[in-house]
Amino acid sequence: MAEIVYPPVIAAARTLFRVLDVRFHMEGTQHVPRTGGAVLVSNHISYLDFIFAGFAALPSHRLVRFMAKQDVFDHRISGPLMRGMHHIPVDRGAGAGSYATALRMLKAGEVVGVFAEATISRSFTVKEIKNGAIRMAQATNTPVIPVALWGSQRFWTKGRPRKLTQRHIPMTVLVGEPMHPKRGENVNDHAADLHTRLSALVDRAQRTYPEVPPGVWWQPAHLGGTAPTPEEAAKMDADEAASRAARDD
Repeated sequence: MAEIVYPPVIAAARTLFRVLDVRFHMEGTQHVPRTGGAVLVSNHISYLDFIFAGFAALPSHRLVRFMAKQDVFDHRISGPLMRGMHHIPVDRGAGAGSYATALRMLKAGEVVGVFAEATISRSFTVKEIKNGAIRMAQATNTPVIPVALWGSQRFWTKGRPRKLTQRHIPMTVLVGEPMHPKRGENVNDHAADLHTRLSALVDRAQRTYPEVPPGVWWQPAHLGGTAPTPEEAAKMDADEAASRAARDD
């Protein structure tokens, strides 16, 4: 497919991060295959995660087609960019169409990006993993590549003001070894394995992060930060969903 939009967007992002002196630490990028389809699964802590997760594939000269909420595609600014980069809109009321599009892209040799937690984690720990990424990999005989991000929440995350022009922010991107789920194998077992792998990568990213002042909001509670605990975050998510449902009635 023609790549008119994606390369200049990447170039602009690289220039911006260079100006802001975002201090990248990346490991394991060799695990992203240089050819063929793959499902790249990242943890989700920020509205900017698709940018940083996409950077994980650049050393392998791959462009990632992310599955993202329809709202992003409906926006007057982000919508044309998302479509131009051939990302995949996900309509939660009609998910079969986006799933079929993802399968078609994987079979065509594309890397498809998935945030398998579905929503941003307010606790900055890995939430329940949905099994769609595993099912896509099984259906297309493609590997699953786990990716851990840490630092992006400091720029823009749920419930916090945007701080997109901060300078000198460390940004960690860790890519884990590929998983190879096969047709007929237990989907939920593989999803549990993915959760374990992703959690371990995220934990390592958090514990090796170079700057952690005591009691900061962007650090998880179990490591001494003031982010909500997973239980508190789950209640906040439930309250938000109930409020949204009430508005839609």
